[in-house]
Amino acid sequence: MKRITKNIGLEQGPLANASGPDEHDLNQSNLYAIVDIETTGGQPHQDKITEIAIFIHDGEKVVDKYHTLINPERPIPFFITQLTGIKDDMVQDAPKFYEVAKDIVEFTEGKVFVAHNVRFDYSFIKKEFADLGFTFQRKTLCTVRLSRSLMPGLPSYSLGKLCQSIDIPLSQRHRAIGDAEATAILFDRLIKINRPVVDGNMNMAAEHTTQVLKQEIKTSLLPPAITKEKVDALPMVPGVYYFHNEQGEVIYVGKSINIKKRIIQHFNIDYKSRKSLNFKNSIADITYELMGNELVALLYESAEIKRLKPQYNRQQRRSVFNTGIFSYTDSDGYKRLTFGSIDKAENISMTPIIALSNHYKAKGFLFHKVAKFYLCQKLCDLYKTNGACFDYQVHQCSGACIGKESPEEYNKRVDEAIDSFTYEHNSFVVIGKGREPGERSVVVVEHGTYLGFGFIDDTFSACSLEDFKGAIQRYNDNKDVQQIIRNHMRGKHKEKVLIFE
Repeated sequence: MKRITKNIGLEQGPLANASGPDEHDLNQSNLYAIVDIETTGGQPHQDKITEIAIFIHDGEKVVDKYHTLINPERPIPFFITQLTGIKDDMVQDAPKFYEVAKDIVEFTEGKVFVAHNVRFDYSFIKKEFADLGFTFQRKTLCTVRLSRSLMPGLPSYSLGKLCQSIDIPLSQRHRAIGDAEATAILFDRLIKINRPVVDGNMNMAAEHTTQVLKQEIKTSLLPPAITKEKVDALPMVPGVYYFHNEQGEVIYVGKSINIKKRIIQHFNIDYKSRKSLNFKNSIADITYELMGNELVALLYESAEIKRLKPQYNRQQRRSVFNTGIFSYTDSDGYKRLTFGSIDKAENISMTPIIALSNHYKAKGFLFHKVAKFYLCQKLCDLYKTNGACFDYQVHQCSGACIGKESPEEYNKRVDEAIDSFTYEHNSFVVIGKGREPGERSVVVVEHGTYLGFGFIDDTFSACSLEDFKGAIQRYNDNKDVQQIIRNHMRGKHKEKVLIFE
C-alpha cells in the first residue's frame, strides 16, 4: 500500500511520535482506522466535510496518522464556526474532497473503520464518495458501544465527558485532529482493559481481545445500549414493537409483519441527520406485542401512537392521512368534489368523506373516480378553466361544467362515486390469523364505525354480530383506522369477512 500521510499541526500530543507502518504491518488484518470529521452541519445528504483526521492503530499502538482540512465548496454556518473554530478563510485554499478521496480510500483500505458514534462519520464519508460515483464500504466499530461494554456505569459516553471521566487529554475538542487523537487513546485503553493474560499466555490474551473486537464489529450498527442477544431474541412474526429510552419511556412505536427483520432494518440504514443519530443512540430497550397479522398490527400501532404520543412518532402522532376528499353543492345545484388539507377543513366548513396520505394520492384518487363514474374534471377541481373541461372537448364529459347536463342527472353519478368511498358493507367482521396456532383475530365494524379488535380461539361460536362484539377490546374510530381498513379490504388479503347487514 502506498503511504500518503499529511501531517498538519500534529507536532503536539501523546501520539505525536507515531511512526508509519512497514509493508508487513499493513498486510495484517488487525488494523484499525480511527476517524473523526468536522462538517458544515448534521445532515449527510446536504452538508459537507470540512476536516478529517485518521489514526491507524495496529492493535498495539498508533502507527500512522493523516489529517487535512477540506474545502466544502460552500459557506460554513456561523454556529458551526462557533463550535469548531473552522472558518471559511481556513478552508479556502484547502483541497476539495475529490482531491483527497484517493488518500482516504488508501488510508482506510483493509482496515476496520473506528469512530465515536461511528454512523455519523461513516455516513458522511459514504455520501461524499457516493457523490463521486464511488461505493465506500468498510467494516465499522463504534467506541461508544465498546466503552459501554467494557466500562459500564459511567455517567456519560459522549466523547468529551468520557475523556474527562478517565483522564484522556482532549485539547482540541470539536476539531477532527483533537477528537480523533482522543478516540485513538480511548480505543487503545479499551482494548488493553480487556486484555488479561490468560494463564500467563500473551497469545491467548491477544486472541481474547480479538474475539471481543470481532463481536463489536458485528454489532457496530446497533444502538450502544442494545445487545446482539436482545436482537437475536426478537420474533420473526407480525406485531407492534416499542423502543424505550434509559428511563423506560416509549420513544417510538412501529409495526411489521416481521418484527426482527424490521428492527434490524432500522439499525442498518445510513444516518440521515443528527436527529436520527440521537434517536438511535437513545434506544435502551425493545419490547413488542404479537398481533398475528398485518391488519391488526396496523390498527394497534395507530392506537398506541395516539395513546403514548412517542417523541419520534411526531408525524404519525397527528395523522398519517392528512389530506381529505370533500363534497359540497355549488350555487347551481351541482354536487362538487374537491381535495385539500384536513387541518384546514374547518375554514370551508366541510368534513372529509375519505382521508388519504397526501395531495398527490388524493388527486390520483379523484382522477380514478372521474374516469370510473364519468364525472366532470372541472367540478372535481382537477381542471381549472372558466369554460368547458378538457374531457368535454374529447367527449368524455356530458357537460355539467357548462350547464349542459342537469344537476339532477350529474349528482346521481356523484352519489354513486361517494358510495364507493366508504366500506363496501355496512357491518362486518374480519377474521384473520392469530398470534399462535388455534387462535384467530377479529376486527369488528358496525354501521360503518370501527369498534375494535380482539382474539378468539377455535372453539369460539358466534351467531350474530353481538357475539363478536363481546370478544373484542374497544378502540376509538377515526379517519386513520377507517383508511387502514379500507385499504386492507380493497387490497389482496386472505382474511375471512363475515357480513352482517
